[in-house]
Amino acid sequence: MHFDAHSDLRNEYENSKYSHACFMSRVAEFTKDITQVGIRAQCIEENKFIKENNIKTFYAFEIRNGKYGSHWEDKIINTLKKNVYVTFDVDYLDPSIMPSTGTPEPDGFLWSETVKLLRKLGEKKNVVGFDVVELAPRKDFAFPDFLTAKLIYKMLNYFVK
Repeated sequence: MHFDAHSDLRNEYENSKYSHACFMSRVAEFTKDITQVGIRAQCIEENKFIKENNIKTFYAFEIRNGKYGSHWEDKIINTLKKNVYVTFDVDYLDPSIMPSTGTPEPDGFLWSETVKLLRKLGEKKNVVGFDVVELAPRKDFAFPDFLTAKLIYKMLNYFVK
């Protein structure tokens, strides 16, 4: 399961196949069983890849506009198998609460809706591992660092059984 503001499905970015903008393409070389949530930015090639490979993508604007109803979290979780690996890019969160990331995007998710989804995920699936990426700490503003630490703490509590 991929939490992110970006699809990260480019085959190559700035002459590298191993750029942060390409990592899900590397994952897709092993499995197309991918669920993305929170996506707010992608290029046309990524959109084409999603359609051609049946990548389950839950765009933020669709969630916000009610496409998946009031229980959108369940719709997302139901796309997953029993065992799930979670990768969480902090730019999934709205820049108003997570400004310390390299590529912030407007209209991200807030704390309460994020932890609600994570809690349900931990209740319904076996999370076998997770990572949290793309925090860009600033010496003059520590709040996002603490938010990220709290996010990891919550994920450990929700996922470790």
